Amino acid sequence: MILQHSLLKSITGASRRSAFALAMLVGLVAPQVAVAQPSPAPTQPAAAKPYLTVDQLRRIYADKDSRFFTVGGLKIHYKDEGPHKGPALLMVHGSESSLRTWDVIATKLKTRYRIIRLDLPGYGLSDGPTDESLKTLVPTDVPIALLDHLQVRKVTFAGVSSGGTMGMYMAARRPDMIERLILSNTPSDPVDTSHLKLSTGLKAAMDRAQQTGFRDQDFWSNFLTFFAGDPARISAQTQKEYYDFYRRVPEKNLIGLIARIGDGKQATIEMAKVRKPVLLLWGTADPLLPESALNAIGRYLSNAQISRVSMPDVGHYPPLEVPERIAQLIAAYIEAATPNLPAETTAP
Repeated sequence: MILQHSLLKSITGASRRSAFALAMLVGLVAPQVAVAQPSPAPTQPAAAKPYLTVDQLRRIYADKDSRFFTVGGLKIHYKDEGPHKGPALLMVHGSESSLRTWDVIATKLKTRYRIIRLDLPGYGLSDGPTDESLKTLVPTDVPIALLDHLQVRKVTFAGVSSGGTMGMYMAARRPDMIERLILSNTPSDPVDTSHLKLSTGLKAAMDRAQQTGFRDQDFWSNFLTFFAGDPARISAQTQKEYYDFYRRVPEKNLIGLIARIGDGKQATIEMAKVRKPVLLLWGTADPLLPESALNAIGRYLSNAQISRVSMPDVGHYPPLEVPERIAQLIAAYIEAATPNLPAETTAP
């Protein structure tokens, strides 16, 4: 869920608390900050915080379907489920997330689709970007390398938030690989956060994180429920998993291989290159990317064939909040809305 822009400049006259709050929302609005978490307070050294290493996380969360491959010297976690001769779906999470975003949807669809998911570098169970990898890789190299590793030539791409940004860039770069795009609450502009009215619980959690330099379980519970259309849909288990994955030892280059909007100029050019069918699945109760963001991305994808589904009861996390509904919509779009894809056209 990353947009690369100078976040702290987006609000004129922001208070210190507001600026810190925005920095803490790295997973949604992608500040160009160099750290994943606030600097540790001098009174609480980093060693005292309950961080988990990526190896510890792998021991806790890897399962029988976990697989790993290497690209640019990075060990990347992925899952490849369902019939290998079935239509392939590549599902990509946003930042501050992992491939577990798609767990329920994968279970619903893998009986008839080949479901491929990965943890982007720095997230889930994948290695974080190194200085050396950033010299040789760009963000789209990672999912493209995974498809090449699996010898998969064409996929339907489903992405949420910055995962959708990755899909747009892939469709522009490698149209031969992408049959169609399914984008959920994906940014198309540098995000203005000045309209956010944070909950009392999230403000308190952010203040505490500023003091301690650590995002605790209560932080993640408040963070997730604030951005949900219905907080009751975010289970205690999901909140616990987010806490575990994001008390991972801080990464030096956390957002180095996340697809980012930048200042919007190049993104606008890339979005205009997309000539595929696109389904926009939007939770319009999203406090960050509401219906105006849905309308904006529809304008930027000016050469795509756009279909839209607005969900007024859903927030920023449709695959987490209403996975059964999203699974049904994905299948309906593939099987009914775009069963016969238009012939490839040559750009004028």
